[in-house]
Amino acid sequence: MKRLGVLILIFCAALAVPLAYLVFRTYQGLKQEEEAELRYFAEAVFDQMQAELAEFVRREESRAIDQYLPPPFDQNRLDPGQAVPPRFGPPPSAFILAYFQNNPDGSFHSPMFPPGLGPPPDQNDLAARLDQANKTFNTKKTDPPEAPVRPPTEARPPRRQEVEAGFASRYVDVDRLKKPKDHLGQQQKRVEQLTDSQAANLAFKEAARKSAGQESAAEGKRRSEGAPPFFSESSRPSSQPGPPPPNLDGRSFQAEVDPLQSVFVGPDLFFVFRRVVVDRQVYRQGALISANGLARHLAAAHFEDQPLARFTGLDLLVVEQGRERPALRTGAASPRPILTLNRVFPRPFSFLRARLVCDQAPPSPGRSTLMAMLIVLAAVILAGLAAIYQSVRRVVELSERRTGFVSSVTHELKTPLTNIRLYIEMLEMGLAADQDQEQDYFRIIGSETVRLSRLINNVLEFSKLENKKRRLDLVEGDLSEVVTEVKDVMAGKIRQEGFTLTVAHQDVPVFAYDREAMIQILINLIENSLKFGREAVRREIVLRVESEGRQVKISVADTGPGIPGHALKRVFDDFYRVDNSLTRNTGGTGLGLALVKKLAEAMGGTAAAVNNPGAGCTVTVTLPAERNLLPRS
Repeated sequence: MKRLGVLILIFCAALAVPLAYLVFRTYQGLKQEEEAELRYFAEAVFDQMQAELAEFVRREESRAIDQYLPPPFDQNRLDPGQAVPPRFGPPPSAFILAYFQNNPDGSFHSPMFPPGLGPPPDQNDLAARLDQANKTFNTKKTDPPEAPVRPPTEARPPRRQEVEAGFASRYVDVDRLKKPKDHLGQQQKRVEQLTDSQAANLAFKEAARKSAGQESAAEGKRRSEGAPPFFSESSRPSSQPGPPPPNLDGRSFQAEVDPLQSVFVGPDLFFVFRRVVVDRQVYRQGALISANGLARHLAAAHFEDQPLARFTGLDLLVVEQGRERPALRTGAASPRPILTLNRVFPRPFSFLRARLVCDQAPPSPGRSTLMAMLIVLAAVILAGLAAIYQSVRRVVELSERRTGFVSSVTHELKTPLTNIRLYIEMLEMGLAADQDQEQDYFRIIGSETVRLSRLINNVLEFSKLENKKRRLDLVEGDLSEVVTEVKDVMAGKIRQEGFTLTVAHQDVPVFAYDREAMIQILINLIENSLKFGREAVRREIVLRVESEGRQVKISVADTGPGIPGHALKRVFDDFYRVDNSLTRNTGGTGLGLALVKKLAEAMGGTAAAVNNPGAGCTVTVTLPAERNLLPRS
């Protein structure tokens, strides 16, 4: 058995190594899939944000050039063929503070405010911010636009990126994947032919702006009195007649329109504008944007209401004057991220950067399936190994018991044969002193012969039961004749051993049983009590027959040492003997109680053993009181 245990351990170790590697590789693949899914949907969120920014760029690029001009206060000033530029509505998003145009001479105006002496009172603060933003822009507009600041590149990509690239390369050609955009909207400068009305609008406003120099003193007075700036002198109403409508002399104009770009013009403020050149005059037209407001809008519109926000964190950062600062942090906290995904949005929003971090990707459904299958597989393997071990152990134990049985049977056969031979030789040699002693010798020879015959009968009966060759001859009775015969057969042995046999035979209903089998059961039980009760102070055996419901119970109780608790069920196993000093000093083959159980089961009953509250134990055979009388094999 030790060798078997070692072999099973070696088998488990040999099975555990490839199984552990399989589990490791499977979990690694599931983890890659989980991170790839997370990366895919995180990229989808970034793509939604970028799509909204692209829509903003498309909308701004589609605006007419003269749409940024302030509306005229006197429609009579317009040429009869001149069209009124379309008006701006309120900003479509909260992060757009205002639209305005920076003029070639550095002045500015906003088409969002109605005509009058100045902006409405509730927009004075915004007017002041526009004025300050325009001043800041005038100091920067001669400089080249700020290049987008990107994260520093590493000399070698980290291991995680290699894994992700290897994962993606199983499905697509990574080299052919679409490269990220570096600019939203138009990529190159475009030339736009101005219509007559657009040219007239621009020319009219330019002439009005140049003729407004005479009113600069009044404007200075307004500024000294603390009034908000008025954007452009041309939008001031005047009692003086305005400049005459311009004469275009049949000239046609073209406008060069550059792609949108952005520049930092104040704390949290960016001017996203396009550069327009008309007749060598440069205009900058665009929107004043709050970077923090843009970050809050993008997070609220595309991230915070998504399930992704429950297990990932989103950082939106703004690059101002070459320095990066956090604009917004939302979502789940991720102190130890396993995945970090960065996105620098294309120009003109290159000042905005997004970073998504995650501590733990949502588990894949395959993970729970794998775990369940592993548990089932481990349980099956362990159960199989346990069953093999138990089966082999039982076979080994049975083999050992059979070996012990052969030895015991040999001893049990040898002892009565030796006694018979001894007393026969004594009789032959005439060593008996008188006829009475001679009769004692004959009585001993007869007893040993009966003992030998009973042992042989037990072995033969056991063999028949094992080979299913024992046929039952069921007869009806109340068991009184069987009890009487057993008393007569065992009387001499009981008296010789100094025991007393008490029979408590109650009135039991007539039931069917095999007479020879019942005699053999009772003799085996009484002999067992005689064998193990010799050392008892009180030598008593009680045979009780009683009915209980639809059952008949036959029990034999003694006053011997009893049976150890762990062996109460095993004493009925084939060839089993309790290993203690008492069994080692007594003879036996281990077949007595095993034969009792097999005969009881052959008659449809059961056999059980319990220890008495005091000394000894009780073996009970339970048989059905009602049964079919047809013979059973």
